[in-house]
Amino acid sequence: MSLKLYGRDPLKMFEDVFNDKVSPFFSSMITPSFRVDISEDEKAIYVSADMPGMKKEDVKVSMEDDVLCISAERKQEEEEKKKGYHRIERSWGSMSRSFSVGDNVDGENIEASYDNGVLKITLPKKEPEPKKGKEIEVK
Repeated sequence: MSLKLYGRDPLKMFEDVFNDKVSPFFSSMITPSFRVDISEDEKAIYVSADMPGMKKEDVKVSMEDDVLCISAERKQEEEEKKKGYHRIERSWGSMSRSFSVGDNVDGENIEASYDNGVLKITLPKKEPEPKKGKEIEVK
């Protein structure tokens, strides 16, 4: 038997409220982030991230092991005390996303460019190094 309140499961009451497909307003308040597209072909993996309003200097890209990390920080603008604000929706703060890209990425030749609020990253592929096995003595 399941509990239902007005035809809905009360344990899932907030599921839709915080789902970014249903309510991007609440979702962005909880976890400010940015959207990405990831594609690949036989030569590389391509990442495009929408980061409108960011300065190039505030965007950082790093790669450790097989994890690509993109982070950025938008500083809060000074409010003009003379203006009477009715609504402030523009978010500020730091945000980051990380992606596991696998061990077939050439980490030494990754390229990133930022133009018109879009970060583009190219991760060239390489042949994965064979994993070395180790025999373990059974005692």
